[in-house]
Amino acid sequence: MKIYYFGAEDAPVLLLLPGTCCHWKSNFGAVIPLLADSFRVLCVSYDGFDETEQTEFPTMLEETEKIEAYLKTHCGGHIRAAYGCSLGGSFVGLLAARQNIHMDYGILGSSDLDQASPLTASLQTDFLLPLIYPVVRDGKIKAKFLQKRLDKCAKESGDYVKAFLKMFGDARPYVTMQSCKNQFYSDLITPLPDKIHVPGTEIHIFYALKMGAKYRARYQQHFAHPVLHEQNLQHEELLACHPEQWAHLVKSIAL
Repeated sequence: MKIYYFGAEDAPVLLLLPGTCCHWKSNFGAVIPLLADSFRVLCVSYDGFDETEQTEFPTMLEETEKIEAYLKTHCGGHIRAAYGCSLGGSFVGLLAARQNIHMDYGILGSSDLDQASPLTASLQTDFLLPLIYPVVRDGKIKAKFLQKRLDKCAKESGDYVKAFLKMFGDARPYVTMQSCKNQFYSDLITPLPDKIHVPGTEIHIFYALKMGAKYRARYQQHFAHPVLHEQNLQHEELLACHPEQWAHLVKSIAL
């Protein structure tokens, strides 16, 4: 795992956590310059997904422990805020629940927080991996039916599908199928406690309404007092398609 950093060393720390199988720069490259004028931006590059290392993604808890260790060593165990894109929101929840480090603000970017039994998680992973891994490895969609479905969605949703896929990054042959499998599976089976409440930590959630009404209940299940920022958008559409608005909202929360 690597941490890339930007901005003044004495600025408040903002931790950025990428989404499932995403490259850190593709995920956050457009917004880092918009944040680095106000924050010390730390961007996580997960094990197995960084081109400068020969590593494999382990489990959500092992990766969380590494993030906590870094923050204790380099930030005194206290940061201003953390933003988790999709899967990254699971890390934000785990960091809050474990209370091994302290963040003043935890922000989840329309994370689904899906959880499943080991059997169901294994079946879902085995189904999705052959569809997603070629996109990660080759930067291209190989499954024809998936391409047709995305083409249809692209016609209906404008630039969103293209922008969302861009967050995955270009071809990354160094990423192994096992890293993707471990990340998918581990995220599904790693429990996130209910009614998480940490004194001094505010939880904010960018609630993409087009994902569905069930997520409101899910956010309120896992967090005792979440602040929901409702947006009539799709999953991570604010970050993918409206980086200036996204950065403004993050700053309005954490500054």
